[in-house]
Amino acid sequence: MRRLIVCLTTTLCLATGLGLAACAQRTPAPPTSSSSTAATGAGAINPANIKRIRSSLPAGYEIADLAGPVSAAGLWGFGSGWTAAPPQCAALADPAPADPGARGYSASGAGGTVYVVVAMPAQPAPDDAVIGDCARWTMTFAHTTGDVTLAPPSEAPGIDGARTVAMTVITRTVVESGTETDGQAVTAQAYLDGHVVYVTLVTDPGSPHPALDSHFVDGLLVATVAALRG
Repeated sequence: MRRLIVCLTTTLCLATGLGLAACAQRTPAPPTSSSSTAATGAGAINPANIKRIRSSLPAGYEIADLAGPVSAAGLWGFGSGWTAAPPQCAALADPAPADPGARGYSASGAGGTVYVVVAMPAQPAPDDAVIGDCARWTMTFAHTTGDVTLAPPSEAPGIDGARTVAMTVITRTVVESGTETDGQAVTAQAYLDGHVVYVTLVTDPGSPHPALDSHFVDGLLVATVAALRG
């Protein structure tokens, strides 16, 4: 089981003036025979079908369209120029940073802020060597550092014909005054048919409302792939 906090301000949030505080927890997914086994039938991806997932977003949440390049690492609070160690893990943190055709939704409400995106990745799906090398890695950007933990393949969502990856990141930001802010986020990804689909959840640790969790993230990823294949 992995835990992760993300109190972060993304490029998107800087543009809107919205800060994201997060506290989320990943719990093991139901057992599957592998990380690419089972929950939906294989088929071609149609990005336009992302609109079908809107009804699966939490009721009462404020929903906004996402379009153009969407940085997954940016949702974690890492701006342009961040680095990863080891460097081959960078593609896991931000699989499609520059795709102008990326599209999706954000949904913000009492249980946190959810992002769901479909895009064309900059690199092929990660192979077993990368997955093995990146069980744990670090990220750095300005005053922010992050510790990323990859879920074991058995805890990633099971989707037929896809390479799935699930991860959490713990971030620490130290401002000039010396104040430290910790943060946390959960992300699940599916690589298939020349696309990457990912869901990221950030939550507010100070919220009195029950937060969404990793089961929601995993389920939404499976539902999104099914909708895109529909």
